[in-house]
Amino acid sequence: MNARRSRRFQPLLFGAPAMVGLALFVVLPFLMALVLTFTDQQLISPEPGVFVGLRNYERLLSIRALVQAPERNDVAGTPSFARVRSLTRHEPAYLGYRPLGELRFGEHRVTLLAKDPAFLTALGNTFLFALMVVPLQCTMALGLALLVNAGVKGQTIFRAIYFSPVVMSMVIVSVVWAFLFDKDLGLLNQALGTLSFGLVKPVDWLGNPATAMPAIVIMSAWQGAGFQMLILLAGLQGISQELYDAARIDGASMWQRFWYITLPGMRQTIIFVLIVTTIAALGLFTQVDVMTGGGPRGSTATVMFEAVRHGVREENIAYGATISVVYFLLITAFILLHQILLRRSAKVIS
Repeated sequence: MNARRSRRFQPLLFGAPAMVGLALFVVLPFLMALVLTFTDQQLISPEPGVFVGLRNYERLLSIRALVQAPERNDVAGTPSFARVRSLTRHEPAYLGYRPLGELRFGEHRVTLLAKDPAFLTALGNTFLFALMVVPLQCTMALGLALLVNAGVKGQTIFRAIYFSPVVMSMVIVSVVWAFLFDKDLGLLNQALGTLSFGLVKPVDWLGNPATAMPAIVIMSAWQGAGFQMLILLAGLQGISQELYDAARIDGASMWQRFWYITLPGMRQTIIFVLIVTTIAALGLFTQVDVMTGGGPRGSTATVMFEAVRHGVREENIAYGATISVVYFLLITAFILLHQILLRRSAKVIS
């Protein structure tokens, strides 16, 4: 009986150090941040924070819609609208709101207003980044893993070369790529100009809202693909070689072997890689902070960048904590949904 009881408590005993560390460095800071969200605490202030209830959440998440009917121009007859600012200044219901974006429904214009449009813009930028970088990075990693697993000569050196960016500091990698993307002296623009014989003009990669985020996506995918490559390579090497030999004997092509053997055999590994890559992508901060500073015109600002800007640089730690708590809950819900959909799609494929 005593031996049976001791074996029952062994998992708890071995897991206790990890659980204590998790409680001290994750759970406790989250609870402290949650308490801060109900105050107006400043980062460096001799005065204690005052309880303000849900004011920080109301500022962060408030959205309104302003519907405007057109005003006809007497000369051209084209619809024109009154300035949004002139309407919000004199309407108490819109006090503190700023334009976020606008939509057209027929001749009516619907302007979305928010008390913190920068946060909502950053939220959209973050999910846009994840939507672009996750497929690109995972596809690159899978291609590299297949190449290394093919048994080409020098695969050890090849593996080390593609994994080396992962162990490098993200700040250093971001600085190097910022120079590569430089409009005047960047190697990328010089290569494009040389290959096109001067037909392609220099592109302001990090100074143009249309190219700044794709540039960060390319850099991030290059930097992180080596880590996913090693995980996928381990999954590839776990597939029995006898399955491939039997498929070759049956006359299966390379594509058929990949579709019917490799993908089903790596299903759980691919799901894990997608989830880990998505979580890392939603935490984007360093690349933006070093390469663009959130610009141009907020096109690369992310939620983590906004949290650090408010909480540290503007010393409004309560509002920065509010952004972090809301974003944590959004990421948790998104990852759970993401995992459910991936598992359902995997069952359909199998």
